[in-house]
Amino acid sequence: MGCEISWYGPLCDDDHEFLGVADPALVSSWEHVRGVVLRADEAGFDNVLLPSNYMTGIDSVAFAAGVAPLLRSMQLLVAVRMAEMWPPQLARQLATLDEMLRGRLTINIISSDLPGEQLDSAPRYRRTLEIMRVLRDLMDGKPVDVDGEFVRLAADPPRIRPAGGCPPFYFGGLSEAARDVAARAADVFLMWPDTMPAVEKVIADMRSRAARYGRQLRFGYRVHVIVRESEQEARAAARRLVSRLDPEIGRRLRDQSLHVASVGQLRQGELRDLADDEGFVEPNLWTGIGRARSGAGAAIVGDPDQVLAKLRRYASLGMEAFILSGYPNAAECDLVARHVLPHLTHGPLLARSAGPAT
Repeated sequence: MGCEISWYGPLCDDDHEFLGVADPALVSSWEHVRGVVLRADEAGFDNVLLPSNYMTGIDSVAFAAGVAPLLRSMQLLVAVRMAEMWPPQLARQLATLDEMLRGRLTINIISSDLPGEQLDSAPRYRRTLEIMRVLRDLMDGKPVDVDGEFVRLAADPPRIRPAGGCPPFYFGGLSEAARDVAARAADVFLMWPDTMPAVEKVIADMRSRAARYGRQLRFGYRVHVIVRESEQEARAAARRLVSRLDPEIGRRLRDQSLHVASVGQLRQGELRDLADDEGFVEPNLWTGIGRARSGAGAAIVGDPDQVLAKLRRYASLGMEAFILSGYPNAAECDLVARHVLPHLTHGPLLARSAGPAT
């Protein structure tokens, strides 16, 4: 199994010892998240996701610029929300980050409403596609001349641009509009947790869609992990994580996202409904995290052999990148680094050359 194994930087006030219980020591801050990211770098993870949410936490791009010079070899997967910034300036910022990282930038494209905005899904994804194409051209050193629905721009590329070409775009979404954008313009299609048959079905569908555009996609999986020396200890840790959760607080936390009714988030709710009395929807896939979190709402729970077997099964279906996380993030990072990471063959999924292009 050769995959990209990434960790998670809790930029969005989403680090806890007990879900639904605020902990001042774990609130997103420069110092706290820097500590998690440096820990992942030292442990040998290939990449780390820096998420973005206007309502909570701190800014992904600004944080990435601060932490980039501190990293030894790890990539950064920086989430950027389409239309929050004028595309030429965003391209320049991202190219600067890539230079600071010596070619180790990867980009998580987010299609979302802007603060104070509510845009229907279809036009929002059309806007996302327009901006993705402009960003790719500018970072590939190409001039753009676009008279689109959302972007009207005639501009040469900035002087600074990635020497290895545009960094790869990681992008996810289960709606028809999202799948079409991914098939047309993404490099890596990301999925949230789901059952094995559902994962296999989505991968087959996305391969077919991309082929219709003459393209190929790689696939990634965003999931939490609770790994302990025994399955009993792992299940006990899962129960402890939600042991102080008030249902109303959990509902409010789920609703913090700007798109609580997205197809992907609705699917996470369906998984909780399908789960057994302990929250397991299939062996070692526990949905309890989704009781107090929007987005990825399930965890692989088990002993090291069980977690490794689950990851290898996903890999056999076509997953080539894994973005893992746990609670608290720093402590679970250490456990995954100790019990899981040494037993996997892993490395950057889409490596590029280092240095700026001028």
